Amino acid sequence: MAYDKDPSVNVLGGALEPCSTDPMTGFFRNGACDTCAEDQGSHTVCAVMTAEFLAYSKYLGNDLSTPRPELAFPGLKPGDHWCLCAARFLQADHEGVAPRVRLEATHRRALEIVPLELLKAHVVE
Repeated sequence: MAYDKDPSVNVLGGALEPCSTDPMTGFFRNGACDTCAEDQGSHTVCAVMTAEFLAYSKYLGNDLSTPRPELAFPGLKPGDHWCLCAARFLQADHEGVAPRVRLEATHRRALEIVPLELLKAHVVE
């Protein structure tokens, strides 16, 4: 699927909503889960962090909870919203630790990796 004509469309077919500006997230660090061809990780899933998921990510070698001031990264805590790699979301689901998601802020390109039904199963209430 090619998505270059409507780059800011969410998985529901509407306008892509912001995910988070505090902390600032997104491949472009603009607060949205926008993407492009250079975004090899497909940072397209707007996820709400949980302690379980953050521990899982750290275990896999991607420590999202430790602040990295040299990168202007405050470190994430449970409840923070973050543009997560679609493949990592899928992997976390298989392990039973997938975070909740905001569909309106999840880019439709996530559907190349994660089925909509699976995203809906983890929707933020």
